[in-house]
Amino acid sequence: MTTNAPRPEILRYTAFSSSPEGGNPAGVVLDATGLDDAAMLAIAAELGYSESAFLTAPPADLGGEGGGGNGDGDGDGRAYTIRYFSPKAEVPFCGHATIATAVALAERTGPGELVFATPAGIVPVAVTEEGGAVLATLTSVEPHTEEIAGTDLAEALAALDWPAADLDPAFPPRIAFAGARHLVLAAATRARLADLAYDFARLEALMHRLDLTTVQLVWRESATVFHVRDPFPVGGVVEDPATGAAAAAFGAYARELGLVPEDAVLTLHQGEDLGRPGELTVTLRAGDPRVHVGGTGTRIV
Repeated sequence: MTTNAPRPEILRYTAFSSSPEGGNPAGVVLDATGLDDAAMLAIAAELGYSESAFLTAPPADLGGEGGGGNGDGDGDGRAYTIRYFSPKAEVPFCGHATIATAVALAERTGPGELVFATPAGIVPVAVTEEGGAVLATLTSVEPHTEEIAGTDLAEALAALDWPAADLDPAFPPRIAFAGARHLVLAAATRARLADLAYDFARLEALMHRLDLTTVQLVWRESATVFHVRDPFPVGGVVEDPATGAAAAAFGAYARELGLVPEDAVLTLHQGEDLGRPGELTVTLRAGDPRVHVGGTGTRIV
């Protein structure tokens, strides 16, 4: 952004909750034209949310009516380039900021289909209105999972101060990707998940080495209901209140390991331990490798 450039409008929305006091807050800049990387990072740091989203015009081959996020689309087939910044760095994909941005756009131009060109790939988002609430559902890039080395797992558990015996043996540790990399660890009890006091610097160092965005900590309440928490030291945040990218990665992980059916709708509760409850819906469809993550959102006044 040049010295004399006007400051863009910075919106504040929460995702995965219909209450401003719930879910995960995100900064949203619907027209980031003229902002350079340093300016976007400065805005994200000023807001202090786990991520903020910045829209510009879509790539030429994507088309659409985005026009740099100016809201002139016709309500259908709108396309944008989107980038995400935490207070410390750019991240390749952020689910909650995508949902927040989609809700912000829908409030201006109505529900419909959106397409976001993210650093991780193309992410479509379907926005509907149900009972006065705006619901946005993103479709992830194609996911995958990979093993984690025993030494790296031991270091993660040491940083978390979690004994290996506190893990749920039905959920083997894996690194899962659906736009960003997340280490999935399952707690054997809800009490274990609730007790989170980790070594920030130690976990941050491991996550940088493994190129992880968060650590997805999970406890299974029932066949399709889970409680999750996401330490996010690499973003300068102790814990992310509701993490759409990790939810997508977890959905892929659970399906690949046969922990849930190929056709399934999972409910993830996150933020309860932070006093910001949110709910993420993860939809898996047989024959469709991608994962669909949806939820409500609302503006923070």
